[in-house]
Amino acid sequence: MIIPEFSCGGLMLDGNKVLLVQVKSMKGRKIWTFPKGHIEPGETPRQAAMREVLEETGYRAYIVRPLLKVRYAFTLNGKQVRKVVQWYLMKKLGRIGRHDPSEILAINWVSVAKAREMVEYPSDMRLLDIINNENRNII
Repeated sequence: MIIPEFSCGGLMLDGNKVLLVQVKSMKGRKIWTFPKGHIEPGETPRQAAMREVLEETGYRAYIVRPLLKVRYAFTLNGKQVRKVVQWYLMKKLGRIGRHDPSEILAINWVSVAKAREMVEYPSDMRLLDIINNENRNII
């Protein structure tokens, strides 16, 4: 049985820094990645991405533009999951809360170069490559 999943998330910029979240992987390892999560009933992908970023980090943001749609598969409890994640490029508006300690171990603003040393997922590297190769003065 194949289970489809769809999530949305954001790569948030503040000047030349990006926001990373530390989470536990399905294998129990601590990893750095970008905030994302599932769409709630009645939400658009954009609304879900902004909500997830806020819930997971405490930061409000606005979407600059769609960034990348990533597809991958994994096995969870013996079932094949096919996941699609819509990523958005976001700009920080301000912090209005704290990160969600039930999901997020830590958050960190780091340079793109430092983020490349911290992330592990190939799709996270692709996101960083995209913003590193663009002229960020238009954001």
